[in-house]
Amino acid sequence: MSTLGTPLPAALIPDCTKPEAHHAAYKSAKANDAIFVGVARQGQRWMVELDAMSCSGPTIPDEAVTVLQAAVEALVLADTVAEASIAPDYISMRAIESERRAREIAAAFHAALHGFRQLYIAVPSGRRRA
Repeated sequence: MSTLGTPLPAALIPDCTKPEAHHAAYKSAKANDAIFVGVARQGQRWMVELDAMSCSGPTIPDEAVTVLQAAVEALVLADTVAEASIAPDYISMRAIESERRAREIAAAFHAALHGFRQLYIAVPSGRRRA
């Protein structure tokens, strides 16, 4: 069974502002069969990016995407995030005020996405049975 890496604490989320740093972090996630996570400066603000396509394993179920979507919407409503995109294997959030806040958000979503994928592997869904 795949372990899909380990969720990273905020302090260890890579700064992927420079393209070469993003490439190295994604390559490392892929080599470690882990969910990619990074933060990047965009002007005076920061963005968060998570990409589960960097690792093997199933796409998380729609129910988990619904939970993640609700969390993203709460951040947008609170004006913590100005713009966001979410799909079963990819999340990005933009215009976050500080690097510290971006790292906190990235770590929380990384842990959640990791946990949902691990749960999906451990507990087979009725939809996957043939």
